[in-house]
Amino acid sequence: MSRGSGFTVAHRALVIAMVPAVGLRVLAVLGFPPAILFYGDSFAFLSEELKPGTTRPSGYSLLLALLRPAHSLTLVTVLQHLLVLGLAVAIYALLRRRGLPGWGATLLVTPLLYDEFLILLEHMIMADAIFIVLVTAAVVLLVWRVTPATAATGGMLLGLAGITRTVGLPLLILAAAYLLLRRYGWRPLVALLVAGAIPLGAYATWTKAEKGKFALTEADGNFLWSRTMSFADCDVIKPPERLAVLCPDMPVEQRPYPPHWLWESFSPLLKVPGTAQRNELAGEFAREAILAQPGGYLGAVATDLTQLLRWERTAPDEKTPYKFPSSERPINESVRGVAESYEAGPAATRVVEPFAGWLRAYQRFGYVPFPLLTLALVGTLVAALARRRWDALLPGLAALALVASPPFLAAFDVRYVIPAIPLICLAVGLTLGGRAPAAGRHAADKAETVDVG
Repeated sequence: MSRGSGFTVAHRALVIAMVPAVGLRVLAVLGFPPAILFYGDSFAFLSEELKPGTTRPSGYSLLLALLRPAHSLTLVTVLQHLLVLGLAVAIYALLRRRGLPGWGATLLVTPLLYDEFLILLEHMIMADAIFIVLVTAAVVLLVWRVTPATAATGGMLLGLAGITRTVGLPLLILAAAYLLLRRYGWRPLVALLVAGAIPLGAYATWTKAEKGKFALTEADGNFLWSRTMSFADCDVIKPPERLAVLCPDMPVEQRPYPPHWLWESFSPLLKVPGTAQRNELAGEFAREAILAQPGGYLGAVATDLTQLLRWERTAPDEKTPYKFPSSERPINESVRGVAESYEAGPAATRVVEPFAGWLRAYQRFGYVPFPLLTLALVGTLVAALARRRWDALLPGLAALALVASPPFLAAFDVRYVIPAIPLICLAVGLTLGGRAPAAGRHAADKAETVDVG
């Protein structure tokens, strides 16, 4: 038997599962060329003027800048599709290494291969797909084997994730705590933290040079303020005069969802001049509101988290950007030039039938409902503790952080749950698989090739 045929037999289940998964992504490329553009976000990322972002970090913009000479949005989306497929293979390999049979490891990576929302994000000019790859690849590396080299690589990936989406910042601390509590020694821990600090520090220094402030964004206060618009009552808060301008002027029951308060013309946030001052005052108001109304704050967070109990991702008649479009979306004239400059030609999303229609039909059922994902995550964390599968806690807690933190810091969004999917799958597999070889400080210090996977 040839080497290639032997590989196919050993991993037959994965090979079989990969074929339709690749086919779905081919449908996306053929059905929605050259890419799907998301509101104003995509155009901010595509801008030829490369600078630190105000509301979001520009890590993804740096990747797009590297690919700009090709003048191909299709290249960007194909790369994103391939990276997520590669991520599924990496998780499969780790789970096989932990003793799961081929069919079991394949079953656990099926959500990565077939989830319609993942395919949608891969085909969007948005930072999400790259963020998912960076975070999950870092966790896979750290669980596979801990050495100074793998820890440094994992730290670098998590640092890059932090300048791609700031919600990834706590994961570097979580990874450091994992190494510390599992007693892998000081060298991997230092390597992780130093490597992770390099992209974060470099980006913050860039922001300092451009905007005079050592930071990753200038909008953390704005987002937290928008969160408080779900409950803030200035009669209770009694803010000082300099913050009173940020008080909402409509009853709580009539207020729109928090993100609308960031951009819409009715928002009092827009009355505050200057980006830095606006962010500072908004953050101060938000802290005052939370301290004055902790029950309202926790209630708003809890209400958002109930969205995890919703079975359908999107209703058939629901207006949402998280659907494959049924018709071409014209680009606003104010940003058309940005997209067409990058593409060196027309850049509006085209809808090519029948491929687009097939993918739209698949979208109605091709996903794991959030209640099942939530149950899997909670059950896995409990089982990992009971079975002492400590390595399963790293992806499990990382998934929990990614799912739970947005409602505390801004608001719930379906898109924010998707990065947790591969981490949940990995955590489930590590909990079910064989126990990792014993690790300890002396073993880790003795040799750089300690195998923990």
